[in-house]
Amino acid sequence: MTAADPDVRFGVLDVTPERYAVSPMLEAQISVSSTGDEPIHAIALRCQIRIQPLRRGYTDDEAAGLLDIFGPRERWPATQQAFPWLHATSMVPGFTGATTATLPLQCTYDLEVAASRYFHALRAGTIPLQFLFSGTIFGTGPLGLQVQHVSWDCEDSYEMPVSVWRALIGQHYPDTGWLRLRHDNLAALSEFKSRHGLLDLDDAISTLMAGAVSSPMWTDDSAAAGR
Repeated sequence: MTAADPDVRFGVLDVTPERYAVSPMLEAQISVSSTGDEPIHAIALRCQIRIQPLRRGYTDDEAAGLLDIFGPRERWPATQQAFPWLHATSMVPGFTGATTATLPLQCTYDLEVAASRYFHALRAGTIPLQFLFSGTIFGTGPLGLQVQHVSWDCEDSYEMPVSVWRALIGQHYPDTGWLRLRHDNLAALSEFKSRHGLLDLDDAISTLMAGAVSSPMWTDDSAAAGR
């Protein structure tokens, strides 16, 4: 980038649920500014969004939900490192000086994904996000069209309220979540459901859990017998 090239910068203004999307999607409103006098024709914007867990505190209930991600609290200084959540892209239309753009964030509630488990464990407060911007800027140069890269140091931090995530998931999956099972376990669960005349797999799991509580598989007597 030469001294005459525009210095393009990005910032995160807001993140909100997309109300009419078929699948869970957030929309990040991005500010875009250029210090140059020449118009920017377009920007092919790319962004990696990372979670920075060390930027917030956690209650005991939240810590219990984060145990399988970060381990016990005493290990958190070593295990709570920033980790990637999403990669997103967007085309920023032409502008001069400054504009705003929308960056769509396609989300999942698959609890096999670390970010979803992290979000699910949080009860309140904010989710500490880091937006790392990259991409290609199309502008005007001495010979006509000029192409340059977004500066490597373009980034911004954003505190997304946990309530935003919960509103998004509640909109698409009210009072439900996702559980992945092996094919043989799924077949066995379906057979159990049919054999007992249950309405769905949720009822089958509730029935099995209730049976496990009333007739625990491992008791003091069985332990003694095992010895």
